[in-house]
Amino acid sequence: MKIVFLDRKTLGSDINLEQFETLGEVIYYDFTQPDDVLQRVKDADVVVTNKAIIDKNTMENSDLKLICITATGMNNIDLKYAKEKKIPVKNVAGYSTSSVAQLAFSYILQFVQKINFYDNYVKSGGWENSEIFTNNDKPFYELNGKTIGVIGLGNIGKEVAKIATAFGCKVLYYSTSGKNNNNIYKNVSLEELLQEADIISIHCALNEQTNNLLNKNNLHNLKNGAILLNLGRGGLVNEQDITDALNNNQDIYFATDVTTVEPIKKTSPLLTIKNKERVIFTPHIAWASVEARTRLMDLVFKNITDTL
Repeated sequence: MKIVFLDRKTLGSDINLEQFETLGEVIYYDFTQPDDVLQRVKDADVVVTNKAIIDKNTMENSDLKLICITATGMNNIDLKYAKEKKIPVKNVAGYSTSSVAQLAFSYILQFVQKINFYDNYVKSGGWENSEIFTNNDKPFYELNGKTIGVIGLGNIGKEVAKIATAFGCKVLYYSTSGKNNNNIYKNVSLEELLQEADIISIHCALNEQTNNLLNKNNLHNLKNGAILLNLGRGGLVNEQDITDALNNNQDIYFATDVTTVEPIKKTSPLLTIKNKERVIFTPHIAWASVEARTRLMDLVFKNITDTL
C-alpha cells in the first residue's frame, strides 16, 4: 500500500505518524500546490489531505482507493465524482471539541480578567514602585451571573455551554439549522441572543444561510461591553462590518480564530482595527491542541485500516 500525505506541515512536527508506516510505503509532503497534486498521488492507494484539493481530474487520472481528510470539512473533495468512481472519502469529526472550547474560554478570560495589562504592569516595574499593595486601574469582572449566547449548539457549542454553566453563567443558544433542540438551555432567536448575551460564541457551519450571519444590520444589537467570539468559519462574521463597528468606537470586543481567506491577507480589514486591546487574533489553532491532533491522526489511521 502506498500512502501520500499532501500537507504534512499542517499536522505539526510534534505528532508522530510512524503507525502509518506499518501499513506500507508512506510519502510526506509538507505542502502541495494545486498543480502538483495529480503528480504526487497518481500511483498512490491512499491520499491524506487537510486542505489540498482532490478534484475530478485527479481521481480520473490516478489509482486512488481511499481519500482521507484530516479535518471534518469535506469541501476540498469532489464528493459527487468520488461517489461515481466508488472512491471512499473519510473525514474525522469530534476530535477537537475540548480544544476549541478551551480557546473560547482563553479569549473570554483574557478580555474579562485583563491579564495582559496586569502582567505588563508588574514586569514593567509598576508594582515595585507602587505605594499600595494592589492595582485597580483596569477593572475586571466575574463570569458568574453573566449570560453567554452560543450560536450553533453542536458538540463544541454544548461543551462551551457546559463550561459556561460551571462558571455560573446563564446560557442561551440559537440554532442556525433550526434542528437543535435542547432542554437544558434556552433556545432563542438570533436577535434576542445578540441583545441579551454578554458573551457570544459562534460554533456553527458556514453555508448559504449563515454566510455573513453577523453584519452591520445586527452588530449594533450587541450590548455595551459585549464579547464576540468566532471559532467557526471566517465568513460567519462580516469582516468589514466588525472592523467598522470597532473603529467607530462601538463598545464591544472581538476575537477570531478564523478569517474569510486563510492565511489572513495583508489587505484584510481586520488588520486595520485601531484599538488592539479590543481584538484578539489567532491563526486557526482552535482545533490543534496536542491531544486533538493525536486523536485526529489515530482516527485517520483507523479510517484507513477499517476501509482497506
